[in-house]
Amino acid sequence: MSLDAAWARRWIELSAAEIAEQRDYLVDLDRAIGDGDHGENMDRGFKAAVEALEQTQPGSVAEVLKTVAKTLMSTVGGAAGPLYGTAFLRASKAAGDGDLDGAGVAAVIAGALDGIQARGKATTGEKTMVDAWTPALEAARAAVESGSDPAAVLEAAATAAEAGAAATEPMRATKGRASYLGERSIGHLDPGAVSTSLILRAAARAAGEVGAA
Repeated sequence: MSLDAAWARRWIELSAAEIAEQRDYLVDLDRAIGDGDHGENMDRGFKAAVEALEQTQPGSVAEVLKTVAKTLMSTVGGAAGPLYGTAFLRASKAAGDGDLDGAGVAAVIAGALDGIQARGKATTGEKTMVDAWTPALEAARAAVESGSDPAAVLEAAATAAEAGAAATEPMRATKGRASYLGERSIGHLDPGAVSTSLILRAAARAAGEVGAA
């Protein structure tokens, strides 16, 4: 199997629905160690991305991701807008011109992580979304090496992202606004890592739908 533009559009639809459902939870997480606006900003941005895709109907995975990138950059406030916008922009470049096989999925995740690190200058262990994206990429690459199809690659990535997000709770933040709290940042999940896990789980669910169709 391979993943096409229909999958990519469904990915964003499911992401928007999940973020809307978890909006207040993300707000609460961010209120504990940030500005308290992550849930609201992400909800607004992904709703706008769904609308943009409905209006433009891009015909490739790369074009879907590029449209999402531009929309998030223009509608998501705070630190998340530039970070997620750059992530989707680099992911769109990594997607190439065609549909995605397993290696293509891993390349898209790698592109997203590369964009986040280029913009945010974060590495693992600093209690940021990088702590979810990095294990997601490692799991995706391992799944590719074992011969997994794209849906299984995304499933592995989503599961690893969820574990990575959970692992931010005992960390002391050393990057971003949460770092100002010092020791008080310990005991809270990173909102960006959690939203990352929601988005990658949506990607896996979308692939599952495509595979079942």
